[in-house]
Amino acid sequence: MKHIMVLLLCLLFTGVGRAMAEEPLAVTDQAPGAGSEVVEAPAEEGGTAPEISDDLGSDLSPWGMYQAADWVVKAVMILLVIASVLTWMVCLLKMLQLNVARRREQRFLAVLVEAERFAEAENKSASLKGSGLLLLQASDHELAHSARGKSSDGGVKERVSARLERVQVFLTGRMNRGTGILATVGSVAPFVGLFGTVWGIMNSFIGIAESNTTNLAVVAPGIAEALLATAMGLVAAIPAVVIYNHFSRAIGSYRALLADISTALLILVSRDLDRHHPEARALAGKVRQKETEPVSISRDVD
Repeated sequence: MKHIMVLLLCLLFTGVGRAMAEEPLAVTDQAPGAGSEVVEAPAEEGGTAPEISDDLGSDLSPWGMYQAADWVVKAVMILLVIASVLTWMVCLLKMLQLNVARRREQRFLAVLVEAERFAEAENKSASLKGSGLLLLQASDHELAHSARGKSSDGGVKERVSARLERVQVFLTGRMNRGTGILATVGSVAPFVGLFGTVWGIMNSFIGIAESNTTNLAVVAPGIAEALLATAMGLVAAIPAVVIYNHFSRAIGSYRALLADISTALLILVSRDLDRHHPEARALAGKVRQKETEPVSISRDVD
C-alpha cells in the first residue's frame, strides 16, 4: 500500500508540473501594423500584485473537508466511521464477556478440584453459573444413559470424553462470535480508504483540467480530501488488528480453561468408576501402604 501511495503522489505532482510548464506566462496581442507587445496585468495601487482568492480551500478542517468532498468520498468516510464504531463496540462487549466467563469458570474449576466424587461436585456447583455447567450436564447426561444398560468402564470414559470435546467446541465458537468483524475491518478498511483516495485524486485532476489552472489554492483541497479517506481507513484498521490479536490470545486462554474443566470432570468420572471396581480398594490400600512405609537404602559392600 505504501508503494501505491507513493506512485499516486508522483503521478499527481508530475501532472501538475507539466501543466505549469505548458501554461503561458504572458499574453501577446498583435495589433494591425504594429509590433507585438506584451500585455501585463495592471498592478494594484501601492505596487502590490493581485491576490488570488482561496475561499475554496479556506476550511481545511476534517469536517470542512468532509463537507466539500465528493459524494463517493463521503460515502467511504461514513462507511469507515461505522466500521470504527463497530470495532470499539465489539471490543467493549467481548472484553466484558471474557472477564465474566473467566471468573465463573475458575470458580467452577476450583469446586471440581476439591470434590472427591462426581455427585459431590454436582451438588456444590448447583449455585454456580457459567459455561462449565454445560460440561457438567453433558457428563451427567452420558452417565445416565450408560447406566441404563451394560457398559464397560473404558466405553463410559470414551463417550464422556467425546461429549465434553463437542461441548468445548461449541463454547469456544460462541466466544469467538464478533471477532470476525474485527478481522474484516482490519483487512478491508485500508483498501476502502485507498479507493476513496483514488477517487478524490481523480476528481482533482478533472478540476485542474476544467479550470485550466494549477494554483495550489484550487488543487490542494481536493487532494487533502482524498488523503483524509486513507487516514480514516488506517484509523479504523489499526485498532481492529490490535484488538483482534488480543482477543485471539484471550480466547485461547479461555479454551485452555475449558480443557482443564473437562479434565477434572473426567478424573471424577474415572475415580467413581474405579471405586466400584472389585480390585479398586485393594489397589488403593497398596498404594497408601507404599506411601507410608519408610524408604530404606541398603548398599552391599564387597
